[in-house]
Amino acid sequence: MLPFKLVWHPGYDLNLGNHVFPSNKYRLVRDRLLAERFAAHADFVQPEPAPDEDVLLVHTPEWVKKLCKGTLTYYDLLKLELPYSRQTVHAFWLAAGGTTLAARLALRDGVCVNLGGGFHHAFPDHGEGFCAIHDAAIAVRRLQREGLVERVMFVDCDVHQANGTAAIFAHDRSVFTFSIHQSNNYPAEKPPSDLDIDLEDETGDAEYLEKLRAALVPALAAHRPQLVVLVAGADPYYRDQLGGLSLTIDGLMARDRMVFATALMQRVPVVAVLAGGYAVQVEETVTIHGNTAKAAKEVLDRVRWMRGR
Repeated sequence: MLPFKLVWHPGYDLNLGNHVFPSNKYRLVRDRLLAERFAAHADFVQPEPAPDEDVLLVHTPEWVKKLCKGTLTYYDLLKLELPYSRQTVHAFWLAAGGTTLAARLALRDGVCVNLGGGFHHAFPDHGEGFCAIHDAAIAVRRLQREGLVERVMFVDCDVHQANGTAAIFAHDRSVFTFSIHQSNNYPAEKPPSDLDIDLEDETGDAEYLEKLRAALVPALAAHRPQLVVLVAGADPYYRDQLGGLSLTIDGLMARDRMVFATALMQRVPVVAVLAGGYAVQVEETVTIHGNTAKAAKEVLDRVRWMRGR
């Protein structure tokens, strides 16, 4: 068995049909990890949908009502870039419940990976860029309300800047927002994070990893979080349809190892969410997402070994 749990639910599929967002990837990642015998069925736990009271810790009652009643305007749907269905809304609520559960388990075990979530473009009063509600922000607010954590740090490694995260926590000193992303890419308007690293087109493994390391270590030391949220987007991959960076599969796994190791060596738990991934061959996106879980195990085992010597 794994030394931590993987959170997953069959309802994570947003039921999008022929869409650039391959929402069947969540099932494919789970199936791949089982087929490779990296994980057993007992390693997976299924979440409940987030209760509305949790969603309302981040989102306005008007936006939640629109989503639940199906009264989104044409402009709402245009910004969201997704077709509306009740199944899709349910999937978002499941993702929020999943990230909340994963965050709790990370506090217990040191690491947890939600094989879903990472909807970092959602704002309190609207959705954008395939993101209706912000699962990770909801999880953070829930844990803060319960007194389980006070200080949290986002390490957002999606190819797209974490505009929703930056907006939600703009005036909150308890949450440090860090986004490393392609500059010349969505979103057009980028509210400032506490730390933004804007990368040029075609940035590759070596430059990416050096800039991430140089920023991550002092940021973690300065903020002293009690939980790190890793938004482990697969879309910095050089063959991604919605990205313009040039990271390889090995480079992306090195990225994840770096974040896990930097945090765990400081005894800071990490909860990881998958976020974007739109490779032409969905199997490559599945490999990258699966590697996030593999990097987590590799680093956690190594850190525990070092402490046990």
